[in-house]
Amino acid sequence: MNSNLIKMKRVLLFLTLAGLFLVNVSAQNKFTADTSKTQLSWLGEKVLGQHTGTIHLQSGWLNWQDNKIMSGEFNIDMASLKETDRNQKLEGHLKSDDFFGVDKFPTAKLVITGSTPFEKGTGVVSGTLTIKGVTNPIEFKAATQKMDDGVWFFTNIVIDRTKYNIRYGSGSFFDNLGDKTIYDEFKLKVNLLVKQ
Repeated sequence: MNSNLIKMKRVLLFLTLAGLFLVNVSAQNKFTADTSKTQLSWLGEKVLGQHTGTIHLQSGWLNWQDNKIMSGEFNIDMASLKETDRNQKLEGHLKSDDFFGVDKFPTAKLVITGSTPFEKGTGVVSGTLTIKGVTNPIEFKAATQKMDDGVWFFTNIVIDRTKYNIRYGSGSFFDNLGDKTIYDEFKLKVNLLVKQ
């Protein structure tokens, strides 16, 4: 009788642990980026104006659990960089070693290490961003919304290019640039669609 009771307790313990494991696995949902619908738009500013354009997301995924992003990784195709007016001279300069060095560094990478809970659809995301082989910590606010075609995330990321050895035209590193000064920070507007 005692041995049967011990066996039953062991079985119950095993089932309980297995159940907890399954709950944890099922609670963490992996989402994959829909690269055809995701939109990345950039804005660079200088003393005498600004330039805008687009760039494509190559691939991406994130893990979602307890109303938070637990982890994720997104690769950006730097060769896809376009300027709104299709100024080919400018596009070529942005892809050169003066700026993003696309031939040597064809992708940029955002690695997400976590986020705060998305209370009322908004949270703070933390991770690292790698551009031109240089990696720096990054943090930004994001909003999320569930729609018929999947889950959307929206954010505006402000990036200091000089932290990634992109110093061309920077008033922080060069004197007497005058109206040719290009501001250190550029903005990346992200409309990201992910699906299970």
